[in-house]
Amino acid sequence: MTQELSVSAAVDRKAGGISKKGLSAGSVGLVGAVIIGISCIAPAYTLTGALGPTVAEVGLQLPAIFVAGFIPMLLVALGYRELNKAMPDSGTSFTWATRAFGPWIGWGLIAATVVVLSNLAGIAVDFFYLMLSQIFGNSAEIAGLAGNPFINVGTCLVFILIATWISYRDMQTTQKVQYWLVGFQLIVLVGFGILAFVHIANGSAFDPTPVSLEWFNPFAVTSFSAFAAGLSLSIFIFWGWDVTLTMSEETKGSRSTPGRAATLTVIIVMVLYLFVAIAAISFAGVSGDGVGLGNPEIQGNVFFALAGPALGPFAVLMSIAVLSSSAASLQSTFVSPARTLLAMGHYGALPPAYAKVSPRFFTPGYATIASAIVAAGFYTIMRFVSEDVLWDTITTLGMMICFYYGLTAFACVWYFRRQWFATVRNAFFTFVFPLVGGIILTVLFCTTLIDSMDPNYGSGSEIFGLGLVFVLGMAILLIGVVIMIVQSRVRPEFFRGETLSLAAPRYGELEE
Repeated sequence: MTQELSVSAAVDRKAGGISKKGLSAGSVGLVGAVIIGISCIAPAYTLTGALGPTVAEVGLQLPAIFVAGFIPMLLVALGYRELNKAMPDSGTSFTWATRAFGPWIGWGLIAATVVVLSNLAGIAVDFFYLMLSQIFGNSAEIAGLAGNPFINVGTCLVFILIATWISYRDMQTTQKVQYWLVGFQLIVLVGFGILAFVHIANGSAFDPTPVSLEWFNPFAVTSFSAFAAGLSLSIFIFWGWDVTLTMSEETKGSRSTPGRAATLTVIIVMVLYLFVAIAAISFAGVSGDGVGLGNPEIQGNVFFALAGPALGPFAVLMSIAVLSSSAASLQSTFVSPARTLLAMGHYGALPPAYAKVSPRFFTPGYATIASAIVAAGFYTIMRFVSEDVLWDTITTLGMMICFYYGLTAFACVWYFRRQWFATVRNAFFTFVFPLVGGIILTVLFCTTLIDSMDPNYGSGSEIFGLGLVFVLGMAILLIGVVIMIVQSRVRPEFFRGETLSLAAPRYGELEE
């Protein structure tokens, strides 16, 4: 039976169609996929870093910006769902863009997928030492260990090694780990929100601010530039839900479950974000003093500042929650780039070694290790070059997210072009929704790209008079282009469309 499947897959691949890659089919259910999706988004980690900077841009309109960021994410997720229904494949954006636009566009979409791993590992290191400092009551000395580049990099490499080991093993191991890590951070975040409202009710909040419908009015933001900057940060906090689609070949009901999981993940995270954001604003206000969300001194780590006033003796739980959030996301984020690289190797866009699947665990073993090596190398180099570089890569990733999510949304529109008007549902789900989502993200990408050229953008670092965020973004894209050109000479079959071809379903039909 296995031999028959491998022969069938080889025939399909030779004909330029979608084919299986040897992953463990049916090992992930709907709940497991949603948990891994939430884990990849890392709510505790993203919120503690995004609340302050977003408030700095839009003030009390933070909930409005979160809703505004949620809309294109939901529209794009619906487009992803349609593509997955037609072509369930672990390569997701790479595979779909290739079939819609051709191999050159599809190849270009994988730029920056591994860079995020280094950021998550770095955040895990910071909160690991913050947690230890709270536990042992020595906040200055122990927390300061994270500032030592040798200790920092050594700890980071240990985290990456552990995450790689878990990811290399079967998906059941990943799910078991994520249930605990995700469950804990969600309990702490919800508990934080509840206790914040308790403080407000008994008059012990730092700066009690009554909830107002005006908070949900995006037109109250002072300028379009501030709105765009806030929206870009908002987009970043939703990133990661598409990991549910990369597991499509390992999910029960590969054509339907991943899309449902992606939609549910985005909605659940949106509700959580709104609850925590409203609680934080109501408890601390947006002033620039003390633990006010507008205070630049706490904006890099809002929850660490708010944990004591809101949680009291349980403040350490917030540091543990953010640590578990970043650690969980570090591990689950391996799922996406490893499976994308697996698909690229499988279809001949990368060396065949990337197509290797562990015979014991049925996971993309080689691609997982390769992702870890790149992430570890990037972190080590960047940490010794400048700490600002690591934080600027987070802003750069927000720009890259808009780039590849937007292009994938357009891939949905173009792939289904022959059946836009087959039904009313098709008109909305394969045309209107992904088109609008793609346009919004493209506008954000262009706006951020232009703004990031300013040396004052991000951390304020610059190279040759250009902002570091812009330089990093262009460098990542150019490195991807160079590798793509080299591969086109070494592996021309893929770039001729022989291993993964252009395709579009006929009017009223879906590819089976």
